[in-house]
Amino acid sequence: MVRPLRLEFPGALYHVTCRGNRREDIFRDRVDRLVWLEEMERVCRRFHFLIHAFCQMTNHYHVLIETPEGNLAQGMRHLNSAYSQYYNRRHELVGHVLQGRYHAILVQKDSHLRELARYIVLNPVRASAVAAPGDWEWSSYRAMMGEAPSATWMTTSWLLACFGPDQIAARQAYHRFVMAGLHADSPLKKVSFRCILGDETFIARHRESAQEPRSAEIARVQRRALALTLEEYAATFAPREAAMAQAYRSTAFSMQQIAAYFGVSVKTVSRAVAASERPVNRHDG
Repeated sequence: MVRPLRLEFPGALYHVTCRGNRREDIFRDRVDRLVWLEEMERVCRRFHFLIHAFCQMTNHYHVLIETPEGNLAQGMRHLNSAYSQYYNRRHELVGHVLQGRYHAILVQKDSHLRELARYIVLNPVRASAVAAPGDWEWSSYRAMMGEAPSATWMTTSWLLACFGPDQIAARQAYHRFVMAGLHADSPLKKVSFRCILGDETFIARHRESAQEPRSAEIARVQRRALALTLEEYAATFAPREAAMAQAYRSTAFSMQQIAAYFGVSVKTVSRAVAASERPVNRHDG
């Protein structure tokens, strides 16, 4: 089955989740969690992401991301690649850290941001890790409540404004709203086409793009969005020349980027790509 095209456009909002490979832990201790937060800060600064809510669990994470520049795939690829390289290096491991790439759902901001933000910060409570959302250090809840400093990459203003103009009253209303969701159904049950959450008008507007690509241009964009990271190409394909060729065919990386990652010259990458194409043309002429 063809995976749905990742819908990207300026101002899009997404609920993003990513799990550990084979459901293994991706955060072993406080250091891992802090490094992930540092990587998120770099990604937000570079790709101008706006984070409305997040939660680090033990073997996965949730993030509510708004993309003013419509560049979710590019930023998420950078985040997961950088963190995976750190994690393997620190814990002396090899291979995949994360299960696949990530799962993203396009969200209608006005009608579903609040519900998803609540769902995200309640994850530790539902998992019985803590009794209350404020007991979990590794989510956006404390920053929303003013109980901890807000990260520079966090945006709390839009969500708090949903609960009123007075900040103190808004935080109290936010707290009541979160606690009221303890036994509510997951908003993700309302997802359509596996990747859209919104009302009928919103779904109708975007569902065409969620279907199988109908043009060469859309297919090219989809190939880029579904590309592995360079680390994953290196771990999946052997020898090294095959990994470089596959990475180049994805159209997600230039020869210069591939050469820099593998520590070779651009000419070496070019030769690897050419060699991989020879069997197709061996009867020519």
